[in-house]
Amino acid sequence: MVRSMKKSIGAKTLLFPAPVLMVGTYDSGGKPNLMPASWGGICCSDPPCVAIALRAATYTHGNIKAQKAFTISIPRQTQVKLVDYLGMISGRDVDKFAKTGLTPVKAEKVNAPFAAEFPLTLECRLKHTLELGLHTLFVGEVIGAQAETDILDSDGRVDVEKLKPLSFDPEYYRYHGMGGFLGTAFSVGHDFSP
Repeated sequence: MVRSMKKSIGAKTLLFPAPVLMVGTYDSGGKPNLMPASWGGICCSDPPCVAIALRAATYTHGNIKAQKAFTISIPRQTQVKLVDYLGMISGRDVDKFAKTGLTPVKAEKVNAPFAAEFPLTLECRLKHTLELGLHTLFVGEVIGAQAETDILDSDGRVDVEKLKPLSFDPEYYRYHGMGGFLGTAFSVGHDFSP
């Protein structure tokens, strides 16, 4: 195995791929809001939990603290312009659903909205809050999930190649799509030979 020379590039948040997550919340007046976030992911399987890290300056941060709930939706690659636009405006100033024509849907199990147009949504009840510095880590227990039927396989499971999610490049602030299937986990490694 050939080793390349490494160069120190400093302390940076460089994890790839970073998911693009659409976080849905209600404000104190019941107005639905969405914001894209990429600082997040799965953090526990039992109970099923996801975590997102948000700056206190965001409108969504206050909404999560007040409502103790949020949704996370996964947009499609074809929705990249919409997703980026939603990150360029603030829900404090604009009704994002009215401005974009997205359809607000109240989650079934938590007090939070999502946009009907995004194909996969997780409903999260706030379980833990951890102040980290510039960001607050919100851990949400996944209470329910909804998926469009066109992203499900014949067994009713989400097929990532049908979903075609976005990823975010935290170094260059660019969006990317996913590559294709490479192998089955806990199986393809059997073919490794040192």
